[in-house]
Amino acid sequence: MGLRESFQAGLARQLGHPSGLRGRLVGAMLNRRNRTAVVKAVEALEPSGTETALDIGFGGGLGLELLLRRAAAVHAVDISATMLDHARGTFATEISAGRLHLHEGSMTALPLDDHAVDAIVSTNTIYFVLDLGAAFAEVARVLTPSGRFVLGIGDPDLMGRSKMLTDNGFHIRPLDELKAALSLAGLQVTRQERFAHSGLGFHLLVTAPK
Repeated sequence: MGLRESFQAGLARQLGHPSGLRGRLVGAMLNRRNRTAVVKAVEALEPSGTETALDIGFGGGLGLELLLRRAAAVHAVDISATMLDHARGTFATEISAGRLHLHEGSMTALPLDDHAVDAIVSTNTIYFVLDLGAAFAEVARVLTPSGRFVLGIGDPDLMGRSKMLTDNGFHIRPLDELKAALSLAGLQVTRQERFAHSGLGFHLLVTAPK
């Protein structure tokens, strides 16, 4: 493996599971690079001041900042101990006040009770999930019957052309495959948005329980 391939493989690993100092740097980069996507995803979610929200795979924490401005309480799930430690420092006041609850876990095994949250957002995370059915079933389980889930993903056609992604474990799936898996889990796509982001197209799938 050459230097370029080695660098790309290391970056891909950090994007999927940030760790250590490099992980903290990646988290800060994600906040900058993904700002437009995260802002639009939270806007599409429309959490209210009486609701409990959840961010799955919150990374650098920009989504948590935005959700805390709008929701009564926020849960945050991430597999990365580095990102969890960073969030504990960044949002110490909100954690002490009982408005933010951090959990180490994955999208396929959410550490929350049934019907615990009203609004769920997850951006740029599904590429790292092997079992779509299990992930979306968990989302449906923790969501209230009147809740909604916003999934944000980069354009699959454009991402699929990147050897850095396809050669390093990113699972790039067509939108129709994602919609079918959501439907099987009992989540109906009620709205779809597409916009330009970082030179690529980005999609938001806004869903609700059937």
